[in-house]
Amino acid sequence: MMKFRFRRQGAEPHRERLRHDLFAFSKTVEHGFPSQPSALAYDPRLRVMAIGTKAGAVKLYGAPGVELTGLHKETATVTQLHFLAGQGWLLSLLDDNSLHLWEIYQKEGCSHLEETRSFGLPARPGCSPSITRVTVILPTSPGAVTCLGTEGGAVYFLALPALVLLEDKTLFQDEILQSVPDDYRCGKALGPVESIQEHPQDAGRLLIGYSRGLVALWDQSTRTVQHLFLGNQQLESLAWEHSGKNIVSSHSDGSYMVWAVGGSGQRTQQPVMATIPYGPFPCKAISKILWRTCESGNPFIIFSGGMPRASYGDRHCVSVLQGQSLATLDFTSRVIDFFTVQDPEVPEGGFENPRALVVLVEEELVVIDLQTPGWPTIPAPYLAPLHSSAITCSYHISNVPLKLWERIVSAGEQQSPRLSSAAWPINGGKNLAQEPTQRGLLLTGHEDGTVRFWDASGVSLKPLYKLGTANIFQTDCEHNDSLNQAGEEEWPPFRKVGCFDPYSDDPRLGIQKIALCKYTAKMVVAGTAGQVLVMELSDDKSEHAVSVATVDLLQDREGFTWKGHDRLAPRNGPIAFTPGFQPSVLVQCVPPAAVTAVTLHSEWNLVAFGTSHGFGLFDYHRRNPVLARCTLHPNDSLAMEGPLSRVKSLKKSLRQSFRRIRKSRVSGKKRLNAGSPSSKVQEANAQLAEQAGPPEVEMTPVQRRIEPRSADDSLSGVVRCLYFADTFLRDAAHHGPTMWAGTNSGSVFAYALEVPSQEKFSERAVEAVLGKEIQLMHRAPVVAIAVLDGRGNPLPEPYEVSRDLAKAPDMQGSHSMLISSEEQFKVFTLPKVSAKTKFKLTAHEGCRVRKVALVSLASTGAEERVENCLACLTNLGDIHIFTVPALRPQVHYSCIRKEDISGIASCVFTKHGQGFYLISPSEFERFSLSARNVTEPLCCLEVSRLQDTSCLSNSMATPKVQQANGTHVPHSPEANHSPADSDRSPEERQATFSPGSVDSPNSSMENPLDTTGDITVEEVKDFLASSEEVERNMRNASEDEVRPAGILIK
Repeated sequence: MMKFRFRRQGAEPHRERLRHDLFAFSKTVEHGFPSQPSALAYDPRLRVMAIGTKAGAVKLYGAPGVELTGLHKETATVTQLHFLAGQGWLLSLLDDNSLHLWEIYQKEGCSHLEETRSFGLPARPGCSPSITRVTVILPTSPGAVTCLGTEGGAVYFLALPALVLLEDKTLFQDEILQSVPDDYRCGKALGPVESIQEHPQDAGRLLIGYSRGLVALWDQSTRTVQHLFLGNQQLESLAWEHSGKNIVSSHSDGSYMVWAVGGSGQRTQQPVMATIPYGPFPCKAISKILWRTCESGNPFIIFSGGMPRASYGDRHCVSVLQGQSLATLDFTSRVIDFFTVQDPEVPEGGFENPRALVVLVEEELVVIDLQTPGWPTIPAPYLAPLHSSAITCSYHISNVPLKLWERIVSAGEQQSPRLSSAAWPINGGKNLAQEPTQRGLLLTGHEDGTVRFWDASGVSLKPLYKLGTANIFQTDCEHNDSLNQAGEEEWPPFRKVGCFDPYSDDPRLGIQKIALCKYTAKMVVAGTAGQVLVMELSDDKSEHAVSVATVDLLQDREGFTWKGHDRLAPRNGPIAFTPGFQPSVLVQCVPPAAVTAVTLHSEWNLVAFGTSHGFGLFDYHRRNPVLARCTLHPNDSLAMEGPLSRVKSLKKSLRQSFRRIRKSRVSGKKRLNAGSPSSKVQEANAQLAEQAGPPEVEMTPVQRRIEPRSADDSLSGVVRCLYFADTFLRDAAHHGPTMWAGTNSGSVFAYALEVPSQEKFSERAVEAVLGKEIQLMHRAPVVAIAVLDGRGNPLPEPYEVSRDLAKAPDMQGSHSMLISSEEQFKVFTLPKVSAKTKFKLTAHEGCRVRKVALVSLASTGAEERVENCLACLTNLGDIHIFTVPALRPQVHYSCIRKEDISGIASCVFTKHGQGFYLISPSEFERFSLSARNVTEPLCCLEVSRLQDTSCLSNSMATPKVQQANGTHVPHSPEANHSPADSDRSPEERQATFSPGSVDSPNSSMENPLDTTGDITVEEVKDFLASSEEVERNMRNASEDEVRPAGILIK
């Protein structure tokens, strides 16, 4: 008898409304440090700073949570940024010599940043275009005019904010040369304008410096030169002393000079003071210099560059000089720009008293406290350099308990006793976002063996704690920073600042996988050389030896020789550890290949780990291995070479490629042995496929044919995922601890575990018995495994139920197992492992699964509804969301460019529908899949403008919000499918949004499973079933084979 299933045509309106309340995709904020910064500006009135990048992005930062982002229409480098102080206008200069005006405006109570106008200097007739290339920009203090210095030596004036050229005010070199004495002129041009500075007490007078060394004090009202400073050394920078009685100039030979400003019509040939601070040997240019007065006595002289050319010409330094105190701040990357933070209004005769020095270098932002003796560093609440060592993995924990959070914060504070306790000086604006409802931790593993803990609860990604693992091992190069141990006699007095250090002592230290139990504060960190560290959080410093255990994953299998790197040698004897996570056990995998999967169950005191050779199970309470299983295929030669091996042969790889091509061509003709059970199933599949059907159903156009993968593909033994679950594996009446492992060849191993009770942990050992072995017929890599309870909900984490933090799982109904491979998702019943539901993603969408997570999404509607869904990221950068366990497709969004392989590989989902991925080595993009759980910057900046200029901006229109990587930020579900959605009718939009019509192969209403005509039937070996049950199953299978093939209703 054939069962027909009738379905209602069309989508349910209630479900459509609920889908809108549940799902909404948006890219919300970029965490970390902007990639390739190129310009810096500061507004002392608004107390915000702006950073421009080589990609054309402009980012504003104020108090933590106050962030605005804009992107130029042109993809060009931002070379300069300048605020019109307090007015909410920002000028940007691009390397194509175009000038752009940005406006901070209010909409619906929040501030936004938008480009309103652009301007380009017209070329002078008969002259090279480079003559009008802008070299210097100075917005004057009233904010109505800005000065543009050019390579040709002319100074132009623009009216703001209209960006209109005031031609009658243009100052050419000829007017300046009229006041220059003949003996200085010598027929030579003055060169490009290098600096323009406004008189601190009189905005009508400008100090103009030319490359040749001439500096002129120009009175705009009378258009006369009031004072000439006849310098003979190539000029780099100028700065006023606050009283206006002195100026300081820096030069290309590493010197700076102080000049006295006299009355009208004077010419000064010699400075009051000239010095080469790092002389007498030739020095590099001082590119920028500042003079800040101080009430305590000596002023601050702050400059960049000036290092001795021969010995320290490759150093990136900013020097801070006050009287006899000199600090040479040594950075690991090139200095972009710097500024000081002080009160914007200084009374006449008063002092500036700078509070902080802010230095932007290529790879980080460093802030120095100038009011605390020793000038310590102020820790930054945002813009942390995530890539201080290259990121190798990431891991997110939601709903972190307050006690664990406080312990981690305390450990981090004890790590940096030398940091300043001063408040963050860039604190403008008001953060309007609600306080985070829960605490979120983002952990990043790095190439140098460190794990960094970040506060990812809100808009600002704040560093909390850094865990190092290098001190546990004897590395090739012992880390000894001689710069921090410099003697008193060393000159220059270098002081290492910043934390960007891209050099790793040993590549084997790299962190590959992290697992953390938030209830017991136990953590597992696994690395590149097969090291698995079990760690526990301690509030006190300790000195103890680390136990070492070795697990042989090859199990004495013959014919395999490891050709990769050696294992890391652990240190002998007691090791001193600071408060924080301290290792208790080191488990070393043999061979020492990179760890590819790890999971932790703190309630059972077990940790499971896998490499390209197999997987192991370790009892860290008794400190002994429980299980080791080799997953290598006889032809897995590449698995024995390792990622750092140099012995890979081009000839070998070409040979393997041609073999793979040949196998794919003949794979359709191959058959397994006639005696194997699966060969008969394959024959039935082939016969069914060859049967003639109606013309309209003969081919399914959207379903692609998937070639089965070869069993002897290289690296087929790589363990991709590991999972612990308390579920039904032996029979339907008894549940117990289990462990699941999935491999690159589509194999799933299920082990029944005998775990003693808490009281008998020390007496009895944990035992593992192989329960089931599942082989996916396509041999697609298994990306993730999860067990669902009787209600279809994911099983809770260890200790969640016992601490009343989650509902107890349903142990009355039958459990299900969700296996996610690279090609499809499939739900099986437990304990029989019979297929229940599936969705063939590769066949329908033509993509492969890269990342998978079970997420819990809350509805924005009146009803407090929470749904568990499966979120999937594909190799095309798309995110698909499915219901669980029915696997009905809900929505899909384009998230990452398919060419961005590193971004796709770095993606991590959170439990509540958010995610992170790297858009550059130093930046995470944060996105949300939930309509309710969104973390985005909402802030307000109070600006005061001289005149009503709202007509210049299109603030009445909806702004085009862009991220710095050029991606738009849609907030409504309709905006996430196609650019042409707005042109469609409501019915068409609904069809686009819905998972598909009933007749479509994409339709998964109940997803009935066809096990006869399915080319992905799994072969299941049950090692725990009784002999009678095996015979009964075989008899049922033989009866199915003799039945005639019928029409399949899907």
